[in-house]
Amino acid sequence: MTDQPARPQYPHAESVEDFALNIADVRARIAAAAERAGRSADEVRLLQVSKTVPEERLLLAIQAGATDLGENKVQEAKRKAENLADQDVRWSVIGHLQTNKAKDVVAFADEFQALDSIRLADALDHRLQAAGRGLDVFVQVNTSAEESKFGLEPADTLAFLEELRHRDSLRVQGLMTLALFTSDTERVRECFRILRDLRDQARERDLIGPGGLSMGMSGDFEAAIEEGATVVRVGQAIFGARSTPDSEYWPGFAG
Repeated sequence: MTDQPARPQYPHAESVEDFALNIADVRARIAAAAERAGRSADEVRLLQVSKTVPEERLLLAIQAGATDLGENKVQEAKRKAENLADQDVRWSVIGHLQTNKAKDVVAFADEFQALDSIRLADALDHRLQAAGRGLDVFVQVNTSAEESKFGLEPADTLAFLEELRHRDSLRVQGLMTLALFTSDTERVRECFRILRDLRDQARERDLIGPGGLSMGMSGDFEAAIEEGATVVRVGQAIFGARSTPDSEYWPGFAG
């Protein structure tokens, strides 16, 4: 009897059925992690990260229930939003944004998860005010202390949230972080705990709206949920392994 080849860690989904199976598997893992933490799975939102996935595959994923989509690069996200305008999709931009791209985010995005400067906050607020709309935002914090990563220093986060009080169009939903990319689970969890502690301090000062925690990706979302995540950003576990390295989309991310 010959051995069967090992199933890939992140199998490539190519049909509605494939996507439905992958989404169901991720949701089951979310529910199990939430139960271990004494939480309800309903407290955790699954944001499906569709970067590098072409529109024809996205249509299959949408049919399988992937309608809360996250993209790192705003131009890629804008193109997909335009091409899939007839679909019932909520779009989140979750990668670093230059101020000159603020107008593009305002044009289509429902949420922005990488706010990390007052200059960018002002650019978004100006565009949003002109458009007569608001935008849900998460403030990105560099909890790993890696110089290559974007995000506020933890020590600067509360003062930044205080400044955002004066940008009426920005609806601060919570904080976001990228943990260290390492097999050392305790170091990963420490990144998540830093973010949770900051959120708790912000809540005490009434600075943060709902106080969500966007943390955890395909390789660490279960630990993130156990540490309090309310949003997990899962891509490869749903869409399949990417040929493009994550470092192209997440500065400092070696995976």
